[in-house]
Amino acid sequence: MEFIWAIENLTSSDLVDIFIVALLFFALTFLFRGTQAMVLVRGTVVLLVGLIVISSVFQFRALGWVLANALTVLAVAIPVIFQPELRRGLERLGRGSMLFNMQAPDSLRTRIIAEICQAAERLSERRHGALIVLQRNSPLEEYIRTGSMLDSDVNAQILLTLFWPKTELHDGAVIIDKNGRIASAASVLPLTANRNLPSRKMGTRHRAALGISEVSDALCVVVSEETGKIAITNGGRMVARLDSDRLRTILTAFYGPRRTEKKSLRARLQERVSDLFGIT
Repeated sequence: MEFIWAIENLTSSDLVDIFIVALLFFALTFLFRGTQAMVLVRGTVVLLVGLIVISSVFQFRALGWVLANALTVLAVAIPVIFQPELRRGLERLGRGSMLFNMQAPDSLRTRIIAEICQAAERLSERRHGALIVLQRNSPLEEYIRTGSMLDSDVNAQILLTLFWPKTELHDGAVIIDKNGRIASAASVLPLTANRNLPSRKMGTRHRAALGISEVSDALCVVVSEETGKIAITNGGRMVARLDSDRLRTILTAFYGPRRTEKKSLRARLQERVSDLFGIT
């Protein structure tokens, strides 16, 4: 009854007020997007909303009292628990990276794809393990900071050097940021929590490649040290046993040029790659 009364008495200013609050909460989600804290936030919100609905429908006074006091505690606890994420989000806002989402130009993306394909082919021949992460929209700062900071152009020679087994930086991931530069090497990626893996013999590199694709929209190219086979992950899925040409096709579809005149071609490529990702 109270809900119906509230709906009937809504004014235009109330609608604007609700819209601004909703927009504020939507903007706050960008502070946690691409981080492991997002899973915790989502679970907490679902649990609280469910309990509030149950308390309101069945008029559970004790549960309502607990929730009212719990919300007060959460208002103090959340800034403490999520202090690193809030700080990084405010830093991004101060730099303007949340308002101006700069991406590498099309010509640079095309060159990066060519360099990665060339490096992957050579690494595969030599059976040198590799993890190459391509950032798209999700922030990857928390993973970049786990490695050695670099600010380098992307070329096959540098990638081959970084993944040479006798170098200090070969064990870990190379992360290419959205500006098209190598941001870090030897970075630590989250391992997948999925138990239904394509292969039980899947190593740490492949688990890490799946893991980063589950918590972000990043692409990850992985080369097996044992077999030399090339694979790529996207959205928690993996396409394995790739050659240089198939790798180029997938990278072009998901990371390549986004010009208007190439939209139809890109759409066709994405359809073809979607079929490929159906094979795990």
